[in-house]
Amino acid sequence: MNKKPNIIFILSDDLGYETLGCYGGTSYQTPNLDNLAKTGARFNNAHVQPLCTPTRVQLMSGKYNFRNYIGFGLMDPKEKTFGHIYSENGYKTCIAGKWQLYSYNPPGEKPEDRNKGQKIEDAGFNEYCVWHAHQTEEKGSRYKDPIIYQNGEYLKDTKDKYGDDIFADYINDFIDKNQNEPFFVYFPMTLTHDPKEPTPDSEEYKLFEPPSNKTLGGTTFDELENWDDDPKFYKDMVEYHDKVIGRIVSKLESLNLRDNTLIIYAGDNGTTRGIVSKMGGKEIVGGKGLTSDTGTHVPLICNWPKNVPQDTVIDDLIDASDFLPTFLDVSNIEHKDVIDGRSFYPQIIGEKGNPRDWIYFYFDPNSPRLKRPVSEFVREKKWKLYSDDKMFNVLEDPDEKNIISWDKNEETKIVYKKLKKILSEIKQ
Repeated sequence: MNKKPNIIFILSDDLGYETLGCYGGTSYQTPNLDNLAKTGARFNNAHVQPLCTPTRVQLMSGKYNFRNYIGFGLMDPKEKTFGHIYSENGYKTCIAGKWQLYSYNPPGEKPEDRNKGQKIEDAGFNEYCVWHAHQTEEKGSRYKDPIIYQNGEYLKDTKDKYGDDIFADYINDFIDKNQNEPFFVYFPMTLTHDPKEPTPDSEEYKLFEPPSNKTLGGTTFDELENWDDDPKFYKDMVEYHDKVIGRIVSKLESLNLRDNTLIIYAGDNGTTRGIVSKMGGKEIVGGKGLTSDTGTHVPLICNWPKNVPQDTVIDDLIDASDFLPTFLDVSNIEHKDVIDGRSFYPQIIGEKGNPRDWIYFYFDPNSPRLKRPVSEFVREKKWKLYSDDKMFNVLEDPDEKNIISWDKNEETKIVYKKLKKILSEIKQ
């Protein structure tokens, strides 16, 4: 078969690196992702924004957030996504999963931001099957009995069905239909985001009624998100999300498409705050929303038989803006718009490539729940400097408890000068 390689990009929600067995996690069983890492490449230094919208905007556009970020739960309607780019370059394109980039704020919460984002119909994909296509107060459940918007219509037969099962089935049908064409699939999973609820593999699933459906039609923000639910189901959710991913891999295998399909898997930010996961005897507390490692450090696995060397471990720094140029590099697609990222395609096929010395963050955490100022920082593997001059040795102090004086020694003086220069010049 002589065609461009297929790409499947899977993005888990609220799942940090420490949850996966291939990263040393011991709290959950993740055999499918562990096998993708064992037979492909695993990155140890992949970092994204600490919250979902900032990360997704950066992933889909390849740009730092200071260029195109317009608010939480919003994608600039003028922004070109990888859906547009791939559709314009001969690929069949599909998105299935979480959208949440058109209108986020519930009634009464910054109403000027309602309907301000990009509609899923305009996001560039040939086909879509998504949760949270429109208003937040209308989004309903993302898990059991989900509210799903598919190619212009809401599904009417989702009773007792599960959101990520519907998305995986849709993707597998899409692959089946387009197996003889190059395809680009984006699977922004709803798992493992709150609310923490039973999965189809949980004993409680059959009798469970989604709280967000019971309150649908005029709720408070806290009721809608159900933020105070019981964390006991997080293990089930992590393990079910791995199972769903395995079904897509199996579909590719059944159609003999694995050798021509690059699978890239990553997380959108760190694990939900308060979730404690173990890496052997070490406990890691989820840091979603924090700019320290537990908020930004995510898994990144790349698998492509006969192209990605097996059991490869890569320590290069990777940033959320790097995904789009990597995809374009894989597909040999030229794109003239501004891209801040750097392709890591050479590294995943066993070459040295052009690895980064540093990664930069412009993080705007404001949302209806979070009222915090923009945080701006740049980091190397060892050192991290914020725009307010707070400096940390993140290898020794990943939780950033001890500020290091920039003039502590000759090394800190040199690093401070270098990182400060990047911060002062990057927006020019």
